[in-house]
Amino acid sequence: MRNVGATLSDAFRLVQAPPARAGEPPRPARRIRADRESVEEDLLKLVLTLVELLRQLIERQALRRVDAGDLSDDQEEELGATLMALHDALADLCAEHGYTLEDLNLDLGPLGPLLPRGD
Repeated sequence: MRNVGATLSDAFRLVQAPPARAGEPPRPARRIRADRESVEEDLLKLVLTLVELLRQLIERQALRRVDAGDLSDDQEEELGATLMALHDALADLCAEHGYTLEDLNLDLGPLGPLLPRGD
């Protein structure tokens, strides 16, 4: 098993700015802004993003189970209603704080966005 230091070193390498091309000034790395005035809103947006990620993962797993025929008709209806209610509740929370579901995403730099586009 790799030690923690090597893992942290890899993570740090990924968040550094890419090397500048010849003749171009170096670009700054993306940084997290820890502004005292916005930290609560940033934390709220992070939590809502993680809840949306979990909702999407649960939805995909539910669709796999439906496609595999693992659920009865009643279970499929209950699962669908529950997922719709969760989606609506999350959309309401977002609206209450001035966000849309499309606003919930994290840019993971070279890995791309956390949530798939169009979901």
